Amino acid sequence: MKKNILAISGSTRLHSTNLNFIKAFIDLTSDLFNIEVFVGISELPHFNPDLDNEHVSHLVNDFRKLIRAADGILICTPEYAMGVPGTLKNAIDWTVSSCEFNKKPTALITASTMGEKGHSSLLETLKILDATISNETQLLISLAKTKINPDNKIINEETFLEMQHLISAFNKLISSN
Repeated sequence: MKKNILAISGSTRLHSTNLNFIKAFIDLTSDLFNIEVFVGISELPHFNPDLDNEHVSHLVNDFRKLIRAADGILICTPEYAMGVPGTLKNAIDWTVSSCEFNKKPTALITASTMGEKGHSSLLETLKILDATISNETQLLISLAKTKINPDNKIINEETFLEMQHLISAFNKLISSN
């Protein structure tokens, strides 16, 4: 039985490299996963703990429900100004009090020009939220635009093999959860 995955792009660009990598992931895992791409990241309100109560925005509630319903989460994000994109961090902040990432199998791909600092920062956030993530379910793709084509095909052999390894590890992580 296929597992349900929620994919979240940290980029709000309509044709981002990160979305291309998510589409490549979808193509490579069509026999393993049903993948829903969350497209409402820029629509979520700014996080405010005073608004995180029984009257929280329906957009936030819907986002939380998608995470809860998923067997696993795939995050593919760029690095902005050596950190996590604000919209992605905002979305994740909405899950702190409700604990959607707690024990949730998670794969993290940082696809950017460099990416090390943003990747490290987001990894620490996911760990503090107690997401289930391993060294094998994370991937840093530097110079990302040179490693995928506009047809969502990974054209760099090393990156392709690393993606295959991540997919295998992610599938095992979900199956063991």
